[in-house]
Amino acid sequence: MPKLIKNRALAQDPWTLIQEVANLEEIAQFNEQAIIVPLQAWQEHKTALQQRSGRCAVWLKSHELPSELGDDLHGFELIALHFPTFADGRAYSSARELRNNLAYKGEVRAIGDVLRDQLYYMARCGFDAFALRDDQNIEVALQAFDDFADGYQASVDKPLPLFRRRAS
Repeated sequence: MPKLIKNRALAQDPWTLIQEVANLEEIAQFNEQAIIVPLQAWQEHKTALQQRSGRCAVWLKSHELPSELGDDLHGFELIALHFPTFADGRAYSSARELRNNLAYKGEVRAIGDVLRDQLYYMARCGFDAFALRDDQNIEVALQAFDDFADGYQASVDKPLPLFRRRAS
């Protein structure tokens, strides 16, 4: 069972993450399930994926931009952003882009090499769901959101910088 934190709590994950899609037959076995497919699979098989009875979401590799979803963006209830390694921070920028510039209101999920130490910062950038790496202790990871009392900078979760919040 994948370890999922959603909205700062343990959550059941109804979604199946599909790593690669070579052809439509691979997707057919998941017809009734909620699936998360790579952006490339969405772009190549959009019509077939929309005709499935199960829900469909998309995940982006770290070099893929949210703007590549075009008009489809707001039709997804979930967009997952992949961290190939914990040191690759491009998905932080994508999460912030989704929330601030593209006004995306659905779930933004961190997938891949997601560690406890990143969760506080991911939440500040707009992630609200986190599929932890298998070796992470989910109970310990939940404490990450309380690592710091406050942040100085403006962020998705607190749009005003600290000095502005104190002044009001």
